[in-house]
Amino acid sequence: MTSTDDIEKIRRELFVGNTPPGTSELLLMQFLNAAMRRIQLCQPHETPILTCRVNQKFAFIECVTSEMANKALNMNGIPFLGAILKLSRPSKYAGPIIHYKTWQELTGQAIPAGAVLDASAEEKVNRELFIGNTTPEMTESMIREFLGNAMIQVGLNDMPGNPITACRVSGKFAFIELRTPQEAAKALNLNNIPYLGAQLRVGRPSKWNGVDKPHGNWEDILAKYMSGELTLPSQQQGIDQQSSYENNPTGKDAPTRVVELRNMVTMEDLASEEEYKEILEDTGEECSQFGELVSIQMPKAHEAGATKIFLEYASTEDALKAIQSLAGRTFDGRSVEADYYSEEKFTKREF
Repeated sequence: MTSTDDIEKIRRELFVGNTPPGTSELLLMQFLNAAMRRIQLCQPHETPILTCRVNQKFAFIECVTSEMANKALNMNGIPFLGAILKLSRPSKYAGPIIHYKTWQELTGQAIPAGAVLDASAEEKVNRELFIGNTTPEMTESMIREFLGNAMIQVGLNDMPGNPITACRVSGKFAFIELRTPQEAAKALNLNNIPYLGAQLRVGRPSKWNGVDKPHGNWEDILAKYMSGELTLPSQQQGIDQQSSYENNPTGKDAPTRVVELRNMVTMEDLASEEEYKEILEDTGEECSQFGELVSIQMPKAHEAGATKIFLEYASTEDALKAIQSLAGRTFDGRSVEADYYSEEKFTKREF
């Protein structure tokens, strides 16, 4: 027999589906708490979500009260790291039916273009690709980074950052998962790409039963490049950056070791000293994965440059990785903007 305490706990819990691969419990909990404060589902000083536990493709959150869980249901459909989260009651819930709005109905925001709407098996198979002819030394992270960077180099990605969200290796083959079905279709053009002495075979998995559409392979991409039919984005970026550097060697668009992030935090986030420290710590941990992070500056509410975050890396290459990975990410319903920032201004704290 279920106790009263157990029933109340179930009523405080919510299921969160379609979480992106690699989602951390702390990041998801802070993101949802901030979202509830921002659209006034709770008071600015309240922490409505107390705990979070994340599994492979979903999570469970526990709210402070069942009433707060009812309010949190209004975040169903909120964009998070390129995916659309699905919030609902867990299967064991047997309480009253609660009527609520979706995030889009509540805020008037449209679903971002290219966002992963559903991580169901039917939708997932359209985002998966088979990678054949792998060798034992190829690890999951190596394949993900190599193929993801190749897509970015030749413009096969639709959004900033690595379009490959996951990779699993099994013997002499592997499977990769992309952010959207559209990017998966474009990744088919990587077929026959050489890597570590082998030519990788890129194709649809055997369980895929969609309609085949014509696509090329890696040789076609290179042939278009050699004939001048294709201008690689990385090539154009290098030309633009060189021109920018010559005309404005300290401008924020020139390659520097410092990155400026906008739209990640609000004045409300900066009002609490405790929340300020948490955001600073989480941002530092997240952004360290792109390279050697030397320092991070986040001006407080009363300082110039408030609501911006500045990242100082050891090299311009690390800074570029951060820009490519962070630009366009969705954070608390806002699209993050990332640019180079003047090292001289950063040193002088001219934010």
